[in-house]
Amino acid sequence: MSSTASSLSFCASSAPEAMAARDELIRIYGNSPVEEADVIVALGGDGFMLHTLHGTINSGKAIYGMNCGSVGFLMNDYRTEDLRERIESAVENVLHPLQMKTTNADGTSSIALAINEVYLFRQSYQAAKLRVEIDGRERLAELICDGLMVATPAGSTAYNLSAHGPILPLEAPLLAMTPVSPFRPRRWRGALLPNHVQVDIHILEPEKRPVNAVADNMEVKSVLRVQVAQSEEMTARILSDPDHTWSDRILAEQFSN
Repeated sequence: MSSTASSLSFCASSAPEAMAARDELIRIYGNSPVEEADVIVALGGDGFMLHTLHGTINSGKAIYGMNCGSVGFLMNDYRTEDLRERIESAVENVLHPLQMKTTNADGTSSIALAINEVYLFRQSYQAAKLRVEIDGRERLAELICDGLMVATPAGSTAYNLSAHGPILPLEAPLLAMTPVSPFRPRRWRGALLPNHVQVDIHILEPEKRPVNAVADNMEVKSVLRVQVAQSEEMTARILSDPDHTWSDRILAEQFSN
């Protein structure tokens, strides 16, 4: 980091080990109010890190996470010693989240942000039927599948990877569009998109084949249309130890068994 991390604010998930870690670190380093802190230290797992990042979008606050949960891909190792020095030497990544805009069957609309992915999935036993447009041009007239996601490089190692989507280097100016259990077109396995495009997904036969949409952890039921685009105006800041940077973790995932 370029600035001095002189004041820290600690937050923790509800897990007992995370709460205990927060108490221990506050005893050692003190605890500044969030609005006055240079850095927010998030204690928990990846889910809590995403929650913290969402809460600090466009605040200018940097988040340094330490793993006190079951999954810690986004987190640094938990240690109590030399925390200020670790933060001083940390590598910063600035993330631009996806913005999801939905038109819904009940006549409403909604807007939500996603750091990892926007995901559409079938609501009933019947497969979803979707039409996909990129920058206003139809690319798939009809996609029959269980779901479809648009993932950022940051989210490419999350649900996207579980659905056999590509891992994207953190610095890549790309988005991954990955289907879940595609039925038709049978050979379509997804696409890599420039991160400046607008994706429009239209739900076909929405009454017969209802579809929900999720931006990270915000779910919207019974959508008719979903627009997805990266927001250049919105930013989230995350810090990682230089010997185990987020970029390096994503790269290493491509060589793991």
